[in-house]
Amino acid sequence: MEGAVEGMGESSSPPKGLGSPGGHDMKYDIYARLLENRNEEALSNPDFREQFMAHFSRLPPSYQLDVNVDRAEDVLLHQKILNEAKDPEKCPVFHVRFMKLDDVNVDVRKNPKDIEDGHYLTEALSVRQDVTCVPIHEIIFSTVDKPKLLSQLSALLSDIGLNIREAHVFSTTDGYSLDVFVVDGWPVKDTDDLHKELEAAISRTEGSWSGSTHSSGADKILAMQQKIGDWEIDKRLLKMGEKIASGSCGDLYRGSYLGQDVAIKVLRSKHLNEALGVEFAQEVMILREVQHRNVVRFIGASTKPPQFCIVTEYMPGGNLYDFLHKHHNILELSMLLEFALDVCKGMNYLHQNNIIHRDLKAANLLMDDNRVVKVADFGVARFQSQGGDMTAETGTYRWMAPEVINHQQYDQKADVFSFAIVLWELVTSKIPYDKLTPLQAALGVRQGLRPELPDNGHPVLLDLMQRCWEALPAKRPSFSEIIVELEELLKQVKPPGETSEERKENVTCD
Repeated sequence: MEGAVEGMGESSSPPKGLGSPGGHDMKYDIYARLLENRNEEALSNPDFREQFMAHFSRLPPSYQLDVNVDRAEDVLLHQKILNEAKDPEKCPVFHVRFMKLDDVNVDVRKNPKDIEDGHYLTEALSVRQDVTCVPIHEIIFSTVDKPKLLSQLSALLSDIGLNIREAHVFSTTDGYSLDVFVVDGWPVKDTDDLHKELEAAISRTEGSWSGSTHSSGADKILAMQQKIGDWEIDKRLLKMGEKIASGSCGDLYRGSYLGQDVAIKVLRSKHLNEALGVEFAQEVMILREVQHRNVVRFIGASTKPPQFCIVTEYMPGGNLYDFLHKHHNILELSMLLEFALDVCKGMNYLHQNNIIHRDLKAANLLMDDNRVVKVADFGVARFQSQGGDMTAETGTYRWMAPEVINHQQYDQKADVFSFAIVLWELVTSKIPYDKLTPLQAALGVRQGLRPELPDNGHPVLLDLMQRCWEALPAKRPSFSEIIVELEELLKQVKPPGETSEERKENVTCD
């Protein structure tokens, strides 16, 4: 599940059970129902069947499990919206409609089994006590697919006071999104004012929806050339080697620079918009300010076109996510504590320097030859604002703090919540909320859902992770306090004088 880009190309609601067993395609049932209903377009357009089948071919198989034969016309609406999104002047295309009035006197389920089964998606995420029922609306979006689009859309809905009850999120084979949200929070059935409110909210973020803002993205990077100074690398001395990873908007290569092994993060020019330009510039500005044993070492950057890249030390041990989940390693307690301490020391250093990482997760924790863990990937990290609070939704849903999901003000304690999920991964070697899609996990966390505590976890670590994922940020410990606790536990379990080679071997495979 997590191998896919977060929130992209998968339905965020469980299948409705509408697909027939044995691989039967729902699209044929829907096509037949349209003919049976004497749908005008189906009967009058000679190319209708071909276009109808092509629509399903653009979308993943899970789309057929989400559509309902009794609402066959919805497919035509989706098809129309996706076709309109091809016009860059219209992006994003959206459609609003009233669905039903819903009784608010419901019990919001917090049982993880209920959330796993998807039952909670039929309940209100927030209820109003002054009315007996609330209007439920459906909002459909389509635009150019891109990294973090789901976060952008959910932030947009939250900003105008809407609560997401369901989300069905798909990516087409030709690079567009189809995102269907069921929401409450709009007080009336009529959709005219809601449509205008959405239109205004979209216009406030103009330029961030299509892929057409390459020049402004490059301008953001070029503007920082003077600030980067001595950190500008000489591209003639940079040797590119094999590609070792691909992300949503760039590729990672192994290479060499001035005789040292390096990792080279290269932006793909076709994805370079203003938001990505800002992200690149921020990452460079933060990396040049930090130097710590447990933070990946910055070598330099190229801020001159046509190729923009960031060069850091090469970490041959790979990332903790692969180490735990792809290689199925089970950590002995002493190594687990060493890893956790490395993370905490790197994060404590960042916090002492007024930096919030905002995307702490196992995939952004890298290991060197001696399995020393270092914090990496500062693409969404920020210097904390003078007021000490931020509100933008940033990070990865499975590791995201509830105050970030809810678009409330947050501070460094959001990183502590993410560390709690990392600590749970280290203890269990499992993927958090592995039975849920990313958005389901996020909606569950809003309701108090947390990963199930393992039976075999050390009681000190179980207590620590529960305090770190407290709903109220003020109740969470700081990284400096966590370090003290982990070091005390390590003294009790680690053999004296353990070497780096022994640390390498202090792991077993499942």
